[in-house]
Amino acid sequence: MELDIIMSKFVPCLLGILMALLSSSLTDSQLVGNFLQCLSQNSNVTDYVFIQENTKYTSVLESTIINLRYATTTTTPKPFAVITALSHSHVQSVILCSKSFGLRIRIRSGGHDYAGVSYTSYDHVPFVVLDLQQLRSITIDSADKSAWVESGATVGELYYWASRASQNFGFPAGICPTVGVGGHFSGGGLGTMVRKYGLAADNVIDAKIVDVNGRLLDRNSMGEDLFWAIRGGGGGSFGVVLAWKVNLVYVPEKVSVFSVSKTIEQGGSSLFNKWQYIGHDLSQELFIRVIIQPALNEAGSRSMQFTFNSMFLGSVDQHVETVTDGFPELGLQKQDCTGMSWIESILYFDNHPKEESIDILRDRISESKSIFNGKSDYVTEAIPEEALDEVWKWCLEIDNPMILIMEPHGGKMDEIEETETPYPYRKGYLYNIQYFDRWDSIESSEEHISWMTRIYENMTPYVSRNPRAAYVNYRDLDLGTNDNTEAMIWGSKYFRGNFKRLAMVKGAVDPDNFFCFEQSIPPLLLGISKGTGNNGSYQSL
Repeated sequence: MELDIIMSKFVPCLLGILMALLSSSLTDSQLVGNFLQCLSQNSNVTDYVFIQENTKYTSVLESTIINLRYATTTTTPKPFAVITALSHSHVQSVILCSKSFGLRIRIRSGGHDYAGVSYTSYDHVPFVVLDLQQLRSITIDSADKSAWVESGATVGELYYWASRASQNFGFPAGICPTVGVGGHFSGGGLGTMVRKYGLAADNVIDAKIVDVNGRLLDRNSMGEDLFWAIRGGGGGSFGVVLAWKVNLVYVPEKVSVFSVSKTIEQGGSSLFNKWQYIGHDLSQELFIRVIIQPALNEAGSRSMQFTFNSMFLGSVDQHVETVTDGFPELGLQKQDCTGMSWIESILYFDNHPKEESIDILRDRISESKSIFNGKSDYVTEAIPEEALDEVWKWCLEIDNPMILIMEPHGGKMDEIEETETPYPYRKGYLYNIQYFDRWDSIESSEEHISWMTRIYENMTPYVSRNPRAAYVNYRDLDLGTNDNTEAMIWGSKYFRGNFKRLAMVKGAVDPDNFFCFEQSIPPLLLGISKGTGNNGSYQSL
């Protein structure tokens, strides 16, 4: 009989639910006691376990949460416990003991995830948060031009210590420095040097992971399939990545930056239209993104403002010359540009005051908390100029600073095959869009969420299709969850054809789906006849 490659249409995370049913006869206090006893037998982690009755529970849980949308409502499920691991053995113990008592795990490194899936759950199976923020060591090997960085470190900390080792060391990761390394690298990692050096994940050369059986593995012992999957397949599906070895990249002693803003009345829309055609095709040393948001024009009326936000890996003079050659319509002048070190540019792009010390990156000052929502798209053909006015009208529908952030691809991204890592959006993709909306009151959430949904739906004709693409690091549960066949929908949007391989890796390393959440990679099993199986019915991918 011919064997099919199939994926289960199972009840999400079936094993966890069955294990939870087995432990449901225990009272809460018995479960707490047994879980803590298990941890104490395996390691000394119990001093860093915060259960709901602990006075520090709330402060520890909320310490790195920046989206209050999932932290301010009483209906949001809370974890059974928060464990702040201080060693790799602590992580191993949490995995083994959670399996023993039917507890699911949410893995948190920075707390920036858009859907809150690293610290909450949308079903009723008890879960724990494994918080990695104290696993933050960074070791720079200057001779090898590499670094080992633990998952609980922020990208800002990595930038800081790389620059301290050498002013010519940098790393191509995200613009927000307080994002945790663990989640950011796991989803790919876009930043200002993406056109020169690719994604953060493209520059990972080794890793240490604890698998479902509690084994500590490196690249050699985990195998190339799993190493491929963790570099862009999204965090939390395959195990707990403890640390990453990365290649540091060359940055010049001075870079140049600028931010030039134009309203519609000043020609901003026409400049954006031009940027669509050339932003991905300029020098690899040049990064120009466009931030589009409502603002008052010179007449005091509401309009749209277009900010062209740029970094060049070279001098101010070279910056002006390169932009003038490739994008003369912008009218860039030397006085628009500022020369600075690469590490100072990190603060510049994160909107810190000019006099701010780079030590703020080392000190990992917490991001300000707010209520927000985000979505993403990719563009393969420039949005027609005649359609842009409609897009701007949608953004002005309610009185709120809705932001569209357009970031170019091209350059190095065109040179990397879409199967090289799980992140597939390489050659042929002009830019990605982040839709971002922030508001003040939880009572206003429904209005703002429905508004963004309308804009997202209206954009359908102008963005990638078959499937419509999305960036996993801007996780969006509106795309679907693991219920039945919905995994096929969101999986193809994030990963295109790479989703099948990710599911096969998952089936090999975690066939019982212990590492499971609303959009975790489901296990795809080999050698099971279509239509049968222990977990319900199956279908071909």
